[in-house]
Amino acid sequence: MTGEFAVPAWLAVLVLLALLGLVAATVALLVVVRRVRQHTEEVVAAASVRADELGHHLAEIEERLDASEPATSVPAREEDPEYLITELGKPRPAAPMLPGPAFADQVVRESMVRAASLVAGLRRALAPETRNRIRFEMKREVKRSRKQRRADVKQAVREWEARQRESVDA
Repeated sequence: MTGEFAVPAWLAVLVLLALLGLVAATVALLVVVRRVRQHTEEVVAAASVRADELGHHLAEIEERLDASEPATSVPAREEDPEYLITELGKPRPAAPMLPGPAFADQVVRESMVRAASLVAGLRRALAPETRNRIRFEMKREVKRSRKQRRADVKQAVREWEARQRESVDA
């Protein structure tokens, strides 16, 4: 065996252990997925049975209501359409249908408009005057923070010296 292709034994063992770990993790994942799927199927079956029971119960209630005397009608109150929040229960007009080529054209146009606006925004953001303005503002902020830090240090030193003087006087 030549020195070029020699693989240290510990490296081979390490790779073998990694592969075994990967296989074990895959098997564990498959077991977990199978259990979760079985549980989900049980829950769906129970929900389906419950939905069927509720459907039969609802049908019985409707039959009883139809068989009984009609209830006295409650006078409908006049609703102010200005305060209508939702149109739930009212029929909605059908959405306009576009033929395939017109729909594809619309999608392409919208995509092109979005791409163009993105490019325009990037061009504006990366313009030299914008970068210079940002650089200027950054320098100004750094100077301000340095100045503030120096003032804070001076104030802290003054307070410390005052406490030292008070302790010496006392």
